[in-house]
Amino acid sequence: MDAARRMIDLAKRLEHALTLALIGMLAVVVLLATLELGVTIARDIATPPILFPGIDRLLDLFGKFLLVLIGIELLETIRAFADKGIVRTEIVLTVALIALARKIIVLEPDHVSATAMLGIAALIAAVSLAYRVFVHSRRGESGA
Repeated sequence: MDAARRMIDLAKRLEHALTLALIGMLAVVVLLATLELGVTIARDIATPPILFPGIDRLLDLFGKFLLVLIGIELLETIRAFADKGIVRTEIVLTVALIALARKIIVLEPDHVSATAMLGIAALIAAVSLAYRVFVHSRRGESGA
């Protein structure tokens, strides 16, 4: 029994160490993505026509911005897991919605089949419904 308990404790410590490593690596990735976004914005503003990057560049900027936001939300999810050992469903659903929004923004409809568009629409509906149900059930728990 004592050996089993030590193995469980070792597994928990290993899980915590790996989670901290993931937080560190994701923080680096989010930092680099943020720097990339800043450089891209500066370059697009400075390139003629100055202050008017064009719709394609703006869509690219929105995609990069949402990518940074997804990274930040993922950091929050992993941090909550490291702190409390739980996965916060609301944050996971929020990340999914942001990722779908990013996909729609960077999507080129001319290069996507109707079936794929319907699939994306179904995913948005499913995740939105899941988010709505989750938020509604949380309000019921709190008595609001």
